[in-house]
Amino acid sequence: MKTTYMTEEGYRKLKEELTHLESVKRPEISRQIGEARDKGDLSENAEYDAAKEAQGMLEAKISQLKGVLASARLIDSTAIGIETVKIMNKVTMKNLKTQKLMTYMLVSETEADFKEGKIAVNTPIGQGLMGKKVGDVVDISIPSGILSVEIIEIAI
Repeated sequence: MKTTYMTEEGYRKLKEELTHLESVKRPEISRQIGEARDKGDLSENAEYDAAKEAQGMLEAKISQLKGVLASARLIDSTAIGIETVKIMNKVTMKNLKTQKLMTYMLVSETEADFKEGKIAVNTPIGQGLMGKKVGDVVDISIPSGILSVEIIEIAI
């Protein structure tokens, strides 16, 4: 089983999602299956088929979340240094082509949220930044070509 590193906040959010799926969504889908079953002939009952499919997808999601939580290792953000880029660091970099500054926090794939400025360490940008220092110029291969950045700051 693959270890998943995450923050306490990320762990808490996944636990909340799992609780919601198990205590709200699961009974909801069971009720839909029961209602569809009460309508008679199951062989031509599209509602029943849809509810059973939704149930299968829900159970797969619950199973996946349980697996992630079981393999989770919480990261102590107080023990993270800023000498080199690591998971949980906030990295400010300058795009050398556009001269624009960008700041991203490197997180586990389960916590990645681009709108919040959180990118996964296993993305091309995340992998390109890992282990680098302030002042390093990094060429990162991304789908649209090569992204050249200079690391300006590493923070927690």
